[in-house]
Amino acid sequence: MALEIEALSKGTSILLRLRGDLDVEGARRFREEADAWLEGAGPSRLVVNLSEVTFMDSTGVGALLGRYRRLRSQGGTMVLVAPPPQVRPVLEMAGIPRLVPIVDEEVDAR
Repeated sequence: MALEIEALSKGTSILLRLRGDLDVEGARRFREEADAWLEGAGPSRLVVNLSEVTFMDSTGVGALLGRYRRLRSQGGTMVLVAPPPQVRPVLEMAGIPRLVPIVDEEVDAR
């Protein structure tokens, strides 16, 4: 399923809600969308809602880590919201929970 991205901006935070596959094509779309927001608004917090991600592979992990590194180098933070059961093991194998907070609800990310 092609990745769809809904973006919302509030103050210095950007919320990206992802729906579909975070695979090679989805990761490219996510990188482009996230980078456009990070350059334009210069937010200090990126919240990525993964609750409707149906599949994630290593390119998706790489895209998330790349945005995390970019934000961190600019003094910002990133939070992941509600990764589904099929995505959580991929994140854990990559060690992402040690770097990026994972919360259950969007309200917990603010």
